Amino acid sequence: MNSIQQTEAFVRRSLEGAEGGHDWWHIYRVWRTAKTIATQEKVDLEVVELAALLHDIADSKFHNGDEEIGPRIAGEFLESIELDRSKIFHVQQIIRYMSYKASLGDVQFTSKELDVVQDADRLDAIGAIGIARAFSYGGFKQREFYNPSIPPRLGMSKEEYKSSTAPTINHFYEKLLLLKDKMNTVTGKELAQQRHQFIEQYLQQFYAEWEGRA
Repeated sequence: MNSIQQTEAFVRRSLEGAEGGHDWWHIYRVWRTAKTIATQEKVDLEVVELAALLHDIADSKFHNGDEEIGPRIAGEFLESIELDRSKIFHVQQIIRYMSYKASLGDVQFTSKELDVVQDADRLDAIGAIGIARAFSYGGFKQREFYNPSIPPRLGMSKEEYKSSTAPTINHFYEKLLLLKDKMNTVTGKELAQQRHQFIEQYLQQFYAEWEGRA
């Protein structure tokens, strides 16, 4: 097996039983979308695919906020399959800096490959699947759907964002609706438009049903 096939098998095994919004199928979608975006960019496709496959191998949300466990596990695996060390470093840096919460802090690394994988991951956070993922994670954390007495908090710091326990609908305003304007690539921007509009339509329907008007 080549590096991509070995990594796919490793990730499938590692994420068995994971929360529905961060399971193998999330990885699969991000991987496929990253490859789609990469066709329009001058990038190292192997690095893009490996980073997409490994980006949530150990999400800090499920590991007591440890932001280094993901890059470490990814690096150890890639060393075990004897990947070039420069590519291992690149993949680790993408994993380290691609998340939304990472963008709220001090970002010390950039690359076209990071741009591609970040866009693919952000696209999976919006649209129909993004809505499903938001409520899946909210249920996992036993959060309210919506509470009119708890308004969204805009402009949160990285630490405030990480510690938030707000209702799921607040997350739409604190992150999901902001992603359209944070896309890096032309393809990412194009794909985000329709998914963003779908979220806006969903929220209109949600509030109408909440108040008994629909």
